[in-house]
Amino acid sequence: MEVMSPLVSERIWALPVSGAAVKFLQYLVFRSELGGHLPVRQKEMAQEYQISQQGVSNLLASLCEINIVLRPEAAERGGNQYRLHPLAAKYESLGQMEAAFRQATADVKAGELASLHLPPYVV
Repeated sequence: MEVMSPLVSERIWALPVSGAAVKFLQYLVFRSELGGHLPVRQKEMAQEYQISQQGVSNLLASLCEINIVLRPEAAERGGNQYRLHPLAAKYESLGQMEAAFRQATADVKAGELASLHLPPYVV
């Protein structure tokens, strides 16, 4: 059973991006591996999503701006490979998601992982 981040499953509507970017994020979550790695490149995304590569690039840019999609550092790139932020990824179990969230929180505090640029959650 896959477990989705509450950010995606419950708060996706509150993301400060266009409706098209939210819909594209849903596609990215669907295509992602557990933990957030995206095994597809922009060209494949464009073919599967049936839009131009420039359209994919624009949608990714808006999601990268808020750090929900992460782009590897230039030195690590072998073409544009992306991954979902650990706080937005899907996991195999609730325990794995909780452990990943703890690690991501520690990494953000240590400056090793970008923080998400999202509006505050109001109950």
